[in-house]
Amino acid sequence: MPESLSVIVVIVALVGFTLMSAIRILREYERGVVFRLGRALPETKGPGLILLIPFIDKMERIDLRVITMDVPTQDVITRDNVSVKVNAVIYFRVLDAMKAVLVVERFYEATSQLAQTTLRSVCGSVELDELLAERERINMRIQEILDKQTDPWGVKVNLVEVKHIDLPREMQRAMARQAEAERERRAKVIGAEGEYQAAEKLTEASEIMATQPMSLQLRYLQTLVQIAAENNSTTIFPIPLEFLQLFGNARPPAQLAEQAARAAKKAAKTSESAAPAAQDTEEA
Repeated sequence: MPESLSVIVVIVALVGFTLMSAIRILREYERGVVFRLGRALPETKGPGLILLIPFIDKMERIDLRVITMDVPTQDVITRDNVSVKVNAVIYFRVLDAMKAVLVVERFYEATSQLAQTTLRSVCGSVELDELLAERERINMRIQEILDKQTDPWGVKVNLVEVKHIDLPREMQRAMARQAEAERERRAKVIGAEGEYQAAEKLTEASEIMATQPMSLQLRYLQTLVQIAAENNSTTIFPIPLEFLQLFGNARPPAQLAEQAARAAKKAAKTSESAAPAAQDTEEA
């Protein structure tokens, strides 16, 4: 009796193990590729309850969700011989579970290696300025190459993004100096344009004041008011140009003295020539 009981227990255990090995449950985002005696069945299984033949069928699960892959940092030498470090992130998913199992071995690792080599080749074929300024175009180019290469594997690359570009410190300092020089150039250009516009406005104002003399006097009074409003110990009064023109015909003292000396010399010469003539008259 005990022996028969143990046999029954063993049989029940074998039946239970067989049933457990024959039943599979696949989630909504999973598909199963079934191999029967080494041959793949023409159609994938799932989702839901899957029944397999024990010890004959074997199944591989494939996740159909979007997979996020972080591409390791790659040392890249750009076309203008600048050494940089670049890493990226890739988003892809399996469209055909049968191809992902039968065509390529471990599609995840294969896609990762392909992404690394493509990232190095694409970034190495452009210059540093293009790598920094045209990142969107580089992302699209990497995506096109990866999608074309992974299409026979049943894998679809949805998006590629270059995350970080690590520049050498010498290059960072050089770019900082270049940016500073560019800002100084823009500041000088803006300052020159401002002076040019101010000169144009002053020219227009001077032309208007030339036609209206009273406007210059009003400007003079306004300047005096502004100077007087400040707490200064010394006040400077500007003299109008019209006031100086009153003395335009007046001669300086040095010129007047020179003219007086010339007149005296002329008078002396006249008197000397008149004296002999008077003496001759007396003798006659």
